[in-house]
Amino acid sequence: MRVVTLLPSATDMVLALGYGENLVGVSHSCDFPQSLGTLPRLTSTLVSGEVSSEAIDSFVRSHLADRSALYELDLAGLEAAAPDVVISQGLCDVCAVATGDVIEAVNSLPSKPILVDLNPNTLSDILNDVLTVGEALGCEEKAQSLRAGLSGRIDFVASRNHRLPDSDRPSAAFLEWLNPLFNGGHWNPQVVDLAGAKEIFGNPAMPSQTRSLQQLAECDPDILVVACCGYPIAQTYADLNVLAAEEQWCTLRAVRDGRVFVADGQDYFARPSPSIVDAIERLAVTLHPTRFAALDLDPFRRSGSLPLFGH
Repeated sequence: MRVVTLLPSATDMVLALGYGENLVGVSHSCDFPQSLGTLPRLTSTLVSGEVSSEAIDSFVRSHLADRSALYELDLAGLEAAAPDVVISQGLCDVCAVATGDVIEAVNSLPSKPILVDLNPNTLSDILNDVLTVGEALGCEEKAQSLRAGLSGRIDFVASRNHRLPDSDRPSAAFLEWLNPLFNGGHWNPQVVDLAGAKEIFGNPAMPSQTRSLQQLAECDPDILVVACCGYPIAQTYADLNVLAAEEQWCTLRAVRDGRVFVADGQDYFARPSPSIVDAIERLAVTLHPTRFAALDLDPFRRSGSLPLFGH
């Protein structure tokens, strides 16, 4: 079976199911493990990674306004890969090649592959996508086992925090973009709640939204979890340094108390794959180190721990 994945979370699932050797093409943003470097990159993006987050946001908004594509699919490369299965997504045109473009391309291929279109909005959706990918690959039992293992890890964290008194459960705001501010959407408010906080700023099971610093100040959460979608953690720190010049930012309780937690969003929180469970566990340990001292954590695959950012 020849498999093409057009987004990192799909690649993660294929690898977790033990089908890495079946991959014959991946997206430009599939960056782990290192062995993926030998595979054809079948997508490209018009979004430059060399500019500020504010410039990226402006560029994306202008392209969405005139309905022009942000990503391109290598049609010749896709045909040469001759896939039996193509895994894409319909969740977000800002994150990967648009669904309509993928459907049109797949329908034109002589190999007539199965198209799997993932569209997760919640943690349950992510877990069910494991089964969807497993069915397409013909490894339903492996997928059931993987899903059960991931569910068990989530349930362990949830059960340890179930009786957590409100006084020990800090209010939190998850931010997935800083310039401008975007609150957390889709599964990320769930992630924060499961890890032992009360997410008070996000849109559970819905897309994230642009928010103002004034709106964040009105919520004034005990902690901030910052995991920006789509760019490296170094850019997140750069944006935080810009915010540090804003008086209203500096008056936030979380900033004053040094409780701004920064993580690599593109590798974990924005990645609807098995790595989202790693994110839940790491955030739980960060928020409640004593309660989860015995949790056996694998090292973060790329970016290390969730460091505390202080101004």
